[in-house]
Amino acid sequence: MVEYGGRRGEIRWTDQTLLPLRPIKQFSGTVSCWCLRVWFSIGVVFSLAALLGVTLIILCELVRTTLVCAGNTWTGNSLFGLASVIEGLHISLPNMVYLCLSSVICVFVHELGHALAAASEGVHIEYVAIFLAVLFPGALVAFNHSSLQALPVVSSLRIYCAGIWHNAAFCVGCALALVLLPFIFSPFYIHGESLMVLDVPSMSPLYGYLSRHDVIFSLDGIRIHTIEEWKQTITMLTEQTYSISSDQPSVNLNVENGYCIPQSLTKEIAQVQFKGNQTYCPKELIAFASMTCLDVEKYTNDANRNNIHCMDAKDVIKLKKCAYPNFKEQALTNGSSCLCSEVESCLTPMQLPGLGWVEITYSSLECHNRRRSLFSPEKHSSGEKISCLQTFVYVGDLITMANSIHLTSYLPRWSIYFMAYLPNLLEKLFTYAFHVSMVLTLLNSLPVFFLDGEYILEATLHCFGLLSSRMRQSVRRCCLLVGTSYSACFILQTIFVSVS
Repeated sequence: MVEYGGRRGEIRWTDQTLLPLRPIKQFSGTVSCWCLRVWFSIGVVFSLAALLGVTLIILCELVRTTLVCAGNTWTGNSLFGLASVIEGLHISLPNMVYLCLSSVICVFVHELGHALAAASEGVHIEYVAIFLAVLFPGALVAFNHSSLQALPVVSSLRIYCAGIWHNAAFCVGCALALVLLPFIFSPFYIHGESLMVLDVPSMSPLYGYLSRHDVIFSLDGIRIHTIEEWKQTITMLTEQTYSISSDQPSVNLNVENGYCIPQSLTKEIAQVQFKGNQTYCPKELIAFASMTCLDVEKYTNDANRNNIHCMDAKDVIKLKKCAYPNFKEQALTNGSSCLCSEVESCLTPMQLPGLGWVEITYSSLECHNRRRSLFSPEKHSSGEKISCLQTFVYVGDLITMANSIHLTSYLPRWSIYFMAYLPNLLEKLFTYAFHVSMVLTLLNSLPVFFLDGEYILEATLHCFGLLSSRMRQSVRRCCLLVGTSYSACFILQTIFVSVS
């Protein structure tokens, strides 16, 4: 944001409540380099393209709004995808700290761009001011009026476009930093080997099962290396859960998680109790139903009341599996995918609709670092036992479970706990800074009063010599009124629709 008085358009910001810093008198004479002018000239091209692009998007949104008012349906994504972003926005107190800190950094980068551009053009900077807009910081630089008036239009554009250009360049820098972080931290951290737990809040369903600095090895036997794989696997298992509920509405058998239970053991276990059509097991026990291995077509009809037993999942998961995620495909091809012997029965958990069953395999960080060599695929294929690994079963909503803990893809090479949080802090900071800087770039590209887009539009109109001064002012006011009013209405509408 820039401030100046008496120039083209005669706009003065004199009613702002500002916190003036020290005057900057000699700074303009210290930076005068041709490379800066080339740099900011590229920024002019980028900013003009951004202004044109955002204006075209606004026009498209105006047409779509007109169609909605005419009774047609709303189609497509909204401007910048704000609706989808706000709809999935869940900002906690720690994330607010990241947001405010990244806002301070991005505003500093923006105003630094204006200051450097002005200094390279020899424009005197009178002062720098900061202010608070609601909860977020803002800043501006005030330029000398007479110096601005004496500049050519192209030089003025370099100054006005510098903030947008610096924010765009900062976005690129944050993206590169996120890509290079694994290489930068490689001497101290291992990235992409397993996930480490940073925190398990007391409200999490996994509280008491996982602890800080535990290393998550797999979900339902699926190896997990990164947070992205964690999300993808949770999504896949959730879809499987709902497919089970829809395919078997009366008896929800999880045929993809079957276990070979000795028949002698099933005879000693009390059968499940029933309350109407619902199964009932004592606390800490889960209902298991036998499944016919020889005839896959009967797996949905085998869960009669005589073949349902209450068992402890902690004991069951130690036994051999008789079904896997591709159970149905294998059975249709081979006639059976059951691996149980003649003296064993294949039992599978009975699930309530919408509740998932997932085995989570983990170890402590110390044990993981001591036995890292045992985690290689070659060791697993040789059947070597990994005593570090422990497994428990979670039954419930998988999405809630996945979002209830804080994870990182960086494992410290040494069991020094305070080092575990540094990559995650920087990763979050760069991510928030990227998004905030991108928002500043887009907002300042809008033809809106008091933003950089206003001054860029005004300077650009001066390049059209065929327009009289009165005509330029009329076009400028019209564009700014339309851009400001529609942008405000659109943002408020997007927030209202997303929240409601």
